[in-house]
Amino acid sequence: MRRVYPAIFRPEAGYGFCIFFPDIKKGATQGDDIADGIVMAEDFLVSALCKMEDMGEEHPKPSDISSLALQEGDVATFISVDVAEYRRRTENKFIKKTLTIPSWLNALAEDSRINFSQTLQQALKEKLNV
Repeated sequence: MRRVYPAIFRPEAGYGFCIFFPDIKKGATQGDDIADGIVMAEDFLVSALCKMEDMGEEHPKPSDISSLALQEGDVATFISVDVAEYRRRTENKFIKKTLTIPSWLNALAEDSRINFSQTLQQALKEKLNV
């Protein structure tokens, strides 16, 4: 599910930007410049939302960007993340699969002490360019 929250990029002399989300009260992040800040803000936001879910907390309602109290030099923008997609990409839970191979190939692989699971993972990653 895609979530969008306003973020405030606050310039920090010599350090780029401090980036925080008024609706997420659990920390902040930083970026060397706007581009780096957007990447860092996306990572921070999706991590914070996942942690809330894991702790049984509801996501806060996003603030109206026009109601934010900005200081001179602040830049307010929206940051969008897909929590479900992030979980799919980063979850390392293993799934059991059944496969069928010729018996002669199975015998050779077992004789060579081939780890079937590891070999399949490597082959899939190569095939998918991951």
